[in-house]
Amino acid sequence: MTASTFFIPSVNVIGNGALKDAMNTMKDYGYRRALIVTDAVLNKLGVAADIQKRLQEYDILSVVFDGTHPNPTTVNVEEGLEMLRANDCDCVISLGGGSPHDCAKGIALVASNGGDIRDYEGVDRSAKPQLPMIAINTTAGTASEMTRFCIITDVTRHIKMAIVDKHVTPVLSVNDSSLMEGMPKGLTAATGMDALTHAIEAYVSIAATPITDACALKAITMIIDNLPTAVENGSNSEAREAMAYAQFLAGMAFNNASLGYVHAMAHQLGGFYDLPHGVCNAVLLPHVQEFNSKVAAARLRDCAQAMHIDVSAMSDEQGAKACIDAIRKLARQVNIPAGLRDLNVKEEDIPVLATNALKDACGFTNPIQATHEEIMAIFRAAM
Repeated sequence: MTASTFFIPSVNVIGNGALKDAMNTMKDYGYRRALIVTDAVLNKLGVAADIQKRLQEYDILSVVFDGTHPNPTTVNVEEGLEMLRANDCDCVISLGGGSPHDCAKGIALVASNGGDIRDYEGVDRSAKPQLPMIAINTTAGTASEMTRFCIITDVTRHIKMAIVDKHVTPVLSVNDSSLMEGMPKGLTAATGMDALTHAIEAYVSIAATPITDACALKAITMIIDNLPTAVENGSNSEAREAMAYAQFLAGMAFNNASLGYVHAMAHQLGGFYDLPHGVCNAVLLPHVQEFNSKVAAARLRDCAQAMHIDVSAMSDEQGAKACIDAIRKLARQVNIPAGLRDLNVKEEDIPVLATNALKDACGFTNPIQATHEEIMAIFRAAM
């Protein structure tokens, strides 16, 4: 086995009421002026104002940039950067789910490295660490608060750029499950299925290690056990906290084992049609794993076992099928759309979507490399 590297923020605060501990840590770091990167909804709900008030108690001044789109764009990064420079900020605080976290990473990376966010597409293209970033998470899904992945939509090319860079890892991640209790059902379902995708893709990845395996399998079990409850009853604090831990574990898995074709393909749908990432993942997940089961059946059987399926009398192939059936059942249970047609994906766009998916860095660790024809076939099957 070749040497593996394990990436994770140096400090991670998790659990109900974790935000208070995080504020103390931020004060210890000596930050004075923060750019809070969030979206219009969280700003309107007063969540950003609440963070500002708490920061003030610790003598930290802040300004709010709430221009993050659900699929953050190159324009969002430029606008946030302008605000950061105008206010002479020494740190960035992201507040929300994957969208504000990714936008904040883009801003913080360009703030310290210069140039344009497009310069950093690919793996480890930056020369130095980004401006210190604290990620306060309000969803249980993307794990962007603790990863070295940053996904930004290039508005000119209509593609999602994957920036995989150790320098975009936040210095501090905060998963306070009390901030997640107001999350709507649809978002809870989509982000939860995103986390399941992270765990399964990391487990079947060619870069998996014993550490990422342990994280992935535990995440799968916790998601199966808690996602339906979190969707049905958003104020159930136990289910919310369990999902916060589960998505963090899934993040630890994929941050180090990387992902596969589900993400490579979902990124194209998001960049092309501006669709919600978690929903695209959820629709594609069973179809890609069906393709992967040709070589990864034994690993998918392990995933089925993590979903409480008794696989003792099953062959690898039967176990893989049981896993794929369980994914479909969970998606139905949390009301994920049945296929890409429901998301208005057009058959005639599939060739170009497949071409771009094959260029996405996430696909490089898929357990089996596909041809253009095979990727198109998976898209069609998911329609």
